[in-house]
Amino acid sequence: MPGSTKAMGVITVSGLVVVTAYTVALDSNGWLWFGWVVLGLITLGMLSSRST
Repeated sequence: MPGSTKAMGVITVSGLVVVTAYTVALDSNGWLWFGWVVLGLITLGMLSSRST
């Protein structure tokens, strides 16, 4: 796994932790979850393009 893809994976997982903590501590924010889903899709796209 190249460095940029690995870094993107770490950012995506960290983002999930932050969004979940925010939702638990304060309140659910749809835009945060939307942003995390977009980030996850970008990461999946990077993973699939690197593995081919």
